[in-house]
Amino acid sequence: MLGFFLTTLISALSLLVVDLAVPGVSIATFPVALLAAISIGLVNSLIKPVLSVLSLPINILTLGSFSLVVNGVCFWLASLLVPGFTVHGLLAIILSPIVLSFASTLLNNYFAEKGIGQSLPGTHSNTALEAGEQ
Repeated sequence: MLGFFLTTLISALSLLVVDLAVPGVSIATFPVALLAAISIGLVNSLIKPVLSVLSLPINILTLGSFSLVVNGVCFWLASLLVPGFTVHGLLAIILSPIVLSFASTLLNNYFAEKGIGQSLPGTHSNTALEAGEQ
């Protein structure tokens, strides 16, 4: 459960980076960013697999590039679910998931480097085995 909260926090912080970096994306407050992070997670787990299967032929023809469009559509759909989180324009729809991915990766690496969240359940860190103790 604590792992879920840390992941949601990192996603919300990453969304604030997207708000600053991508024109056309607006997030009103930090609580809206938290709700948006949850919304994006839900859309990515429920709707994105369906869209990915339906767009498979065009994705094969474009050598995977159409995945950017699918990610953008999911990002935009998530913005429809949360008041205070808006996405306007094609550039914002396509660029936002890319910036979100980079920001999230950087924040995850930062927290991992600082040792935050490594002892959380579900992170698969076993310090006894890493230290060679058995």
